[in-house]
Amino acid sequence: MNLIVDENIEFAKEAFAGFGNLKLVNGRTITNKDVKDVDVLIVRSITGVHQRLLKNSRVKFIGTATIGTDHIDLKYLEENNIAFVDAKGSNADSVAEYVFTALLKVASEKKISLKGKTIGIAGIGNIGGRIVKLAQALGLNVIKNDPPLERKGMGENYVKLDEILKADIITLHVPFSIEGTDKTFHLLNRNNIKEIKIDSIIINTSRGAVIDNPALIEETNKKNFNLILDVWENEPEININLLKKTNTGTPHIAGYSLEGKINGTKMIYDALCKYLNIKPVWQPELPKIDSAELIFPTGDSDEVKLYKLFSRIYDIEKDDSDLRRLLRMNNSERADYFDKLRKIYPVRREFCNYAVQLSEKDLKFENILEKFRFKVKIF
Repeated sequence: MNLIVDENIEFAKEAFAGFGNLKLVNGRTITNKDVKDVDVLIVRSITGVHQRLLKNSRVKFIGTATIGTDHIDLKYLEENNIAFVDAKGSNADSVAEYVFTALLKVASEKKISLKGKTIGIAGIGNIGGRIVKLAQALGLNVIKNDPPLERKGMGENYVKLDEILKADIITLHVPFSIEGTDKTFHLLNRNNIKEIKIDSIIINTSRGAVIDNPALIEETNKKNFNLILDVWENEPEININLLKKTNTGTPHIAGYSLEGKINGTKMIYDALCKYLNIKPVWQPELPKIDSAELIFPTGDSDEVKLYKLFSRIYDIEKDDSDLRRLLRMNNSERADYFDKLRKIYPVRREFCNYAVQLSEKDLKFENILEKFRFKVKIF
């Protein structure tokens, strides 16, 4: 059996070498010629999988170690009896931790109290559902929008998108689709971005084209939005002028915790074993963390305390600073640098690996920390 696997998939060699002849490649450069004699193709979101790539090949199993499938022609795969699996839910905790680290960064810098503010969440799937629970733990007023789930009768108390846009904080967790009843291409567009309030916080960790990027620049100039953007239209050739307008900009890495990456690899590995009717034997071993016990920080506000804690684990300011180096580069250098940031991304661990020592005077944070999956020790 011949396999091609994106070289940037965590533990790719350990997981897939045992199936046959494994070739690790740059996901952006895979061609029809490369896959001609390949049986199994495992990719990330940067590889478009469609007829042009697969025509006259012998590929019969495709996995994507990502939660989105907008880069996959699912209809073509079905018509040609090609098995397919994604890694939906694999990095949901990673993205949720990114969202609240970034949100607490803005709140700390702007001296904003989050308690009582309204957060509008578009998309209540694996990630959005987590965002709901964590936002409620922080005392935020939550409103939700998810037309597909609402039609299925799954969940309750949904509101229209117009209501979401009136919130103090707007965060997007929708799948990307360019057509149909639930089209999310330019979900935020030139018309409805105008409805967003001055100084609102806008967070996008879904897909860049869910927001009309040029329109967002125009309205940000007028209303001073606080932008937290991990995804961009036309990646890796992102809009530099939009980057200049962000409070926090990162290179599509919200879901890049080590746990999130390995979860994705394991899900595809297990699915391939099931497809081949063989028993799974590979179990990933994550490295231990040396300093896994933290003392709860001091600070002027709840938001400052929590941000200090979160940023000890995840240095989002470094991710932002690294991306801003694009501003000093030539156009010809920027796309390669954006991809490089993703390829050489440092190890980031999730909050569940850490214990927090909490004094009795900070007991009100116990429930919050536990909701974020910290182990809490009272002293």
